[in-house]
Amino acid sequence: MPYIVIDLEWNQAMSARSPVFNHLPIHLRGEIIQIGAVKLNDDFTPGEEFQCDVSPVWFRKMHFKVKKLTGFDNARLAHGQPFPKALEQFLAWCGPGCTFMTWGYDDRGIMEQNCIIHDLDIDWMGQWVNLQLIYNTLTEDEDRNQKSLETAMEHFSIEQTRIAHDALGDAYNTALVCSRLDMKKGLSDYPQIVRQLTCHTHGGDQSQPEPLQHTVSPSYPTREALWEAVQQSRAVCPECGRELERTRWVSQGDKRYMSLAQCPEHGAYLCRIRLRQTEDGSWVANRLLYSASEDMVASFHAQRTKPRRRRRRGKRKPGT
Repeated sequence: MPYIVIDLEWNQAMSARSPVFNHLPIHLRGEIIQIGAVKLNDDFTPGEEFQCDVSPVWFRKMHFKVKKLTGFDNARLAHGQPFPKALEQFLAWCGPGCTFMTWGYDDRGIMEQNCIIHDLDIDWMGQWVNLQLIYNTLTEDEDRNQKSLETAMEHFSIEQTRIAHDALGDAYNTALVCSRLDMKKGLSDYPQIVRQLTCHTHGGDQSQPEPLQHTVSPSYPTREALWEAVQQSRAVCPECGRELERTRWVSQGDKRYMSLAQCPEHGAYLCRIRLRQTEDGSWVANRLLYSASEDMVASFHAQRTKPRRRRRRGKRKPGT
């Protein structure tokens, strides 16, 4: 199974109240401006490299903090690839059956959000590993707090030879940290590490927790048939297997919905689905289950009570 270390750089809105958010199905935390990645060799040393600049659509003006940190300016952004094309090139370079590794949770969440705003599939995002958890476990770090990449490099006396806060540079340095860790043991223990962290903190990083489950439904001939199956589906607690008590589905935009579920013993979970039409015309649903933090619960209820815009009713095309 190929292992790929990925790092992203992203721009952000000039203000949390930017009018841009009124036109997006989600509150976009950041728009990707650079993708960097390194394939790991069989011995978990750095191998083949990938780098691509991305031209943003929504946050076109560089935030001054991001510009200072990354060195990106508006001229460089203008020469980047559109995100759908950049992602296509990246996935072609990756090949099938990859496991992606990141330093922390943020990159996975940002990648998912960028796929959502461009209405792109996220099936390929099934296998992601947070290397911070493996680092903490294998180095027997007692406090288990998130450690910066720089801290890990200092721990292993790794010299900084690539530019920091550059996607490829950070991916390469992360790969060097992998080469100093017992990655076979870390990957073998990883499912247990995640379960223990979930039980202890109920989600780990509360801003962008890692999905506990990522599944794809059977295919259905029409969207209506799929939606009926989704509404009748049952969710179970990933800890005890007990059936969850779930709220109604709330729309997050075109073909995207979320629901809050509750386990009497293990607490709240957030379920997100995206309805997708396949190449043969059938319909499937991608489903992600998260351990719900207080912020996620509050966000769900805010979305649930948000007034719906009235739309003019017209004739619907078959299958839409």
